[in-house]
Amino acid sequence: MSTPLDLPGWRHLYSGKVRDLYAPEDPSDQRLLVVASDRVSAFDFALEPGIPQKGALLTALSRWWFDRLAEGPDPIPNHLVAGEIPAEVADRAMLARKLEMLPIECVVRGYLAGSGWAEYQAEGTVCGIPLPAGLQNGDRLPEPLFTPAYKAPIGEHDENITFARTEELVGAERAAQLRDVSLAVYRRAAALAAEHGLILADTKFEFGVDTSTGLGAGEDGVLRLADEVLTSDSSRYWDAEAWRTGSTPAERMASFDKQIVRDWLAAHWDKQGTPPVLPADVVARTAERYAELLHRLTA
Repeated sequence: MSTPLDLPGWRHLYSGKVRDLYAPEDPSDQRLLVVASDRVSAFDFALEPGIPQKGALLTALSRWWFDRLAEGPDPIPNHLVAGEIPAEVADRAMLARKLEMLPIECVVRGYLAGSGWAEYQAEGTVCGIPLPAGLQNGDRLPEPLFTPAYKAPIGEHDENITFARTEELVGAERAAQLRDVSLAVYRRAAALAAEHGLILADTKFEFGVDTSTGLGAGEDGVLRLADEVLTSDSSRYWDAEAWRTGSTPAERMASFDKQIVRDWLAAHWDKQGTPPVLPADVVARTAERYAELLHRLTA
């Protein structure tokens, strides 16, 4: 884990696998500073070296999506607040309001891939939801699926859960809201991505709720999109033309994320002990994929 930065006026609270959290030195200031690093993780391990400019690229993409989703007739509230960001991290940090974060990873799947494909082959289901027979790896699902997961404590694996279990954790009304908002955001984002020749195969969202200790009087209970949103680290994007014309799953489903890293690790490491150092070409190709996605969506 890298050493926390010395940011005047801010104190380090926490470092995750890829993000660092800071609070103001002034206890009356209820904002948080969320700093995205260049660290990269796979299979629940932090890897070396990082991906150059990854933090800045993902922050720019999150900011762009937060702005898009806050527009239109059905704006989605988010955690961003105004204020000056320290110059040392200006390109890779966001100022956010304090929220009561909900313990649910709101996963939405629009296509059959990854662990969903493995389960479908074995059971004909995805997260226990029955699907039609005859689907192939990478196929579009009849309808997007909300497949929540429980956000496990640090050091433990997140766990796929049923909607009924989600209701037990956050209440029936909040669970329905999480499902409906997640599906609505996915559909909006998938449609916008399609305009840029991209498929949003799946993604995950995190939400928090305003509390009386947060910013803004009278906003208790407002559900807000938080953390990162629709980035290469939280979403699977494919090139639409390659998906239509590719002759193999690898060609159809080449994603704009760290799949290059996962594939290299899977071929060169047995997941025992310390992970090997990533080769320079794997790092460079991964950085190119992150940068290409940002350019294609925002240019």
